[in-house]
Amino acid sequence: MGKLFVVPTPIGNLKDITLRALEVLKEVNYIACEDTRRTKILLNHYEIKGKKLIPYYEPKEEKQIPRILKILEKEDVALVSDAGTPAVSDPGYRLIRRCVEEGIRVEVLPGPSAVITALVGSGLPTDRFMFLGFPPKKGTKGFFEELKACEDTTFVLFESPKRVLKTLRLIGEVFGEVGVCVARELTKIHEEYLRGTLSEVLGELEGRESVKGEVVLIFRVRS
Repeated sequence: MGKLFVVPTPIGNLKDITLRALEVLKEVNYIACEDTRRTKILLNHYEIKGKKLIPYYEPKEEKQIPRILKILEKEDVALVSDAGTPAVSDPGYRLIRRCVEEGIRVEVLPGPSAVITALVGSGLPTDRFMFLGFPPKKGTKGFFEELKACEDTTFVLFESPKRVLKTLRLIGEVFGEVGVCVARELTKIHEEYLRGTLSEVLGELEGRESVKGEVVLIFRVRS
């Protein structure tokens, strides 16, 4: 029986990949990936050829799982997402769960994660944190109000650049003047950390024509 390798990939800079991850990608014949085009860019960069790529993305995860399990009966499969560690706000956990249920060995490689990178770079306390994924588009204020009981906690969430101003204003309505960091375009050429109070960070972003790139938002709630 094969093994499922969960392989983190760079969140921006293509050099941010481990030697072990490259070794696995070179050795397996099958790679389950969120977007075959994105994965091909990485494979071509490292001159990794001849791999069979299996599209594995929402909402078609369930349809692909039986196919991947069939392959795993005989050989190894690597699971990757477009960027970072699979199953963290990316496809993956359903396949991992089924492998566990079927007794198939799952080996998770450590590696890039936008959550941890942004948290550490924020300058906010890291001793207690909660990852929220993407906040809901509807009922966002109520979503944040449910977190008010979590004192002395640093929250990490992903957000669309088009919604980040609205989300920051909602955080202000619910929590008041909290410490905030907006991490943008992590590990890329235009990487940026905006740190300060909510009003300071919000004022900086409001003064721009637009906010571009992938955004991780971090804020701290104190007792």
